[in-house]
Amino acid sequence: MADALELDALWAEFHRVVNMTSQELAAWLQVNEASEESVAPPEHAGAPTGEHVLAILQKRRIDLTEDDLDVMYEVVDTVTAETGPEQGSGQSSEAEETRRRHRLMTLGHDPSRPQL
Repeated sequence: MADALELDALWAEFHRVVNMTSQELAAWLQVNEASEESVAPPEHAGAPTGEHVLAILQKRRIDLTEDDLDVMYEVVDTVTAETGPEQGSGQSSEAEETRRRHRLMTLGHDPSRPQL
């Protein structure tokens, strides 16, 4: 298990990048699973990760498991990589941007919301 300082930092960063509420994420996962394009390529986190993020949002920090910590690190790394400065170059088509937004929303991050 991570030490207290590392856990505090991970908890804060996870809740910074996951900018959707548990209710918003649950609703999005239901909509996304019902769509025809709900199957993401294997290299991208999909609904199982989103369901795990939803479960983490409903937990207290003291109740986190090692699996939860792994998912939290994965989500922070993925969202940070996909929303970094180089991602805002404007080279993507509207369809690619929509797919990217939907992929991030499956992880609980809505890139259309202002960053904190």
